[in-house]
Amino acid sequence: MRAAASSRLAAHLGLAGVGLLAALLLRRPEPAILAAPFLLGAVVGLALASRPQLEVSARLESERAVEGEHIEVTVEVTADRRLAWLGAELVLPRGLFAETTRDAGPLPAGAARHLSRRVRCDRWGGYRLGGVRVFARDPLGYFRFETALAGTAPLKVYPRPEAVRRLLQPAETQIHSGNEVSRVKGEGIEFAAIRAFVPGDRVRRINWRVSARRGEIHVNEMHPERNADVVIFLDTFSELTAAGVSTLDLCVRGAAALVEGYLDRRDRVGLIAFGGTLRWLRPQMGERQLYRVVDALLDTEVVLSYAWKGIEVIPPRTLPPQSLVVAFSPLTDERSVTALLDLCARGHDLAVVEVSPLRFLEPGRSEVDRLAHRIWEMERAALRARYVARGVPVAVWHPGSSLQAALEEVSGFRRYARHARV
Repeated sequence: MRAAASSRLAAHLGLAGVGLLAALLLRRPEPAILAAPFLLGAVVGLALASRPQLEVSARLESERAVEGEHIEVTVEVTADRRLAWLGAELVLPRGLFAETTRDAGPLPAGAARHLSRRVRCDRWGGYRLGGVRVFARDPLGYFRFETALAGTAPLKVYPRPEAVRRLLQPAETQIHSGNEVSRVKGEGIEFAAIRAFVPGDRVRRINWRVSARRGEIHVNEMHPERNADVVIFLDTFSELTAAGVSTLDLCVRGAAALVEGYLDRRDRVGLIAFGGTLRWLRPQMGERQLYRVVDALLDTEVVLSYAWKGIEVIPPRTLPPQSLVVAFSPLTDERSVTALLDLCARGHDLAVVEVSPLRFLEPGRSEVDRLAHRIWEMERAALRARYVARGVPVAVWHPGSSLQAALEEVSGFRRYARHARV
């Protein structure tokens, strides 16, 4: 706890000193008599002033929130002696905002004061709350005491996901039941075709109308409903920022939207954060996996590294066979570009959502700068053409536009490419 003399004590000592000095110079007792109360008050205040013992604690209304929501933070302060004035101020990290920052008022000895604060969560991330600065004054107001409490309460602010109405359909499905319509034929509810009856077919699959018209028994073939393995590939090698928006922020929001959507359809979802540090989660399903993946997204950050990394550093079981890999990347680092091309060469069902960096890198004013920017745009177009030539859809997601538009572009390419291969 720190203690500092207030301006009131300095004023009283100054007035007392002026009165005593005037009494000595004028050789009259009246100035000394006028200065005596100020001097007596200063002496009594210095004699009685001592540091109070403050007990400070803070608790959160909830440990989880979503961007834009408010949470209540309650600060409890207890003092062993009477305080003429007590104030508290939250120490918040960047990304959080307290609507009311300080209260003031007296505090009786042994009493506890509860101060409530509404904190607005402006940005996703993992935080440590509970940091409080408490200010107090002695009964005469001569000293100002200050103590601080470090933040210890964890708070996770989840990103508000982008609105996605329709997800990408995987090319292949797995053996477990789910909401994906498999391309193979078997037991299901989605109609596939009609064929002639063979021994072993179930009677309930007979199409009586077609059988009566053709004079022989025909049965319906169906598409079974299966689940899929989906892996979200997050490029964390680089980050471009402008006007409070960054490419990493958009990547995290898009990834959170797809993770929630695919898990709702009973698919298995995994995550790979491919960058300076490698993080991964194996594909699983269920609500517990949703919290695992979102918590991993909250810890996503760009770590500077000059080491060259390929997909061989990714554990094999993290990328199951016949899984759909959806990559979010600005495609500005050669290591991530090469890793995605390697995934395509190894036969994975890959789709790339390019978070456009054009908004973050404006062309310069000179003719040479504008020419260089134009050449860079042409290089990026050539890079997208390399992916398209290998059958990998690349959709450009511009900041401020809908993620659904980019996903529809990928779906359209996949339908066209599939028909072209037939």
